[in-house]
Amino acid sequence: MAEPNFIPLTTHREYPLTEMHARAAEFRDEMLRRRSVRDFSDRAVPRALIENCLRVAASAPSGANLQPWHFVVVGDPAIKRAIRAGAEKEEHEFYHRRATPEWLAALAPLGTDEHKPYLERAPYLIAIFAASYSVLPDGRPLKHYYVSESVGIATGMLIAALHHAGLATLTHTPSPMGFLNSILQRPPNEKPYLLLVVGYPANDARVPAISKKSFEQIATFL
Repeated sequence: MAEPNFIPLTTHREYPLTEMHARAAEFRDEMLRRRSVRDFSDRAVPRALIENCLRVAASAPSGANLQPWHFVVVGDPAIKRAIRAGAEKEEHEFYHRRATPEWLAALAPLGTDEHKPYLERAPYLIAIFAASYSVLPDGRPLKHYYVSESVGIATGMLIAALHHAGLATLTHTPSPMGFLNSILQRPPNEKPYLLLVVGYPANDARVPAISKKSFEQIATFL
């Protein structure tokens, strides 16, 4: 078993309390402007923007630091078209056969259905995969721990980074998502976690008139 190797913490920055409050409030206000978007422009997005945001996601904490994620960035129109076809097939089954009346009622305020044109129109799709294990150089499997939690944290950081850069996103989870493994040629140890649609919102983009729970409903101080 390898011995732990520690180095001094040199990256932490502490600010005067007034600046801490200001930074927290500024970030709060910026993130409160974030909305899930379904009306995307086909305007090109520089690849370097996506790369920098992915580096943020890759810095996320993970179980035993095993980093059980893989991000496949899709900009090729033919691959996006194939993903849309696979997603709409599963979504048609969901909306017309699998979903319970209660589930459909919960989705009704969002105005969603099985049609997903943004999967082709948006300049990028980022397919996020969660790896249950990795393969060592000698071929042995290495089990990953807290996979869902780790990938969820990385995904949240990616969404925040993309919003901070000035882009819009949509989390899309057609179920099941196994078709992504086939289209994107990912190995069986990786399970599709989420499909993130990324780009600029269309000039005439609209979003549902919905609200979030109150602070008192989501937080408790003891």
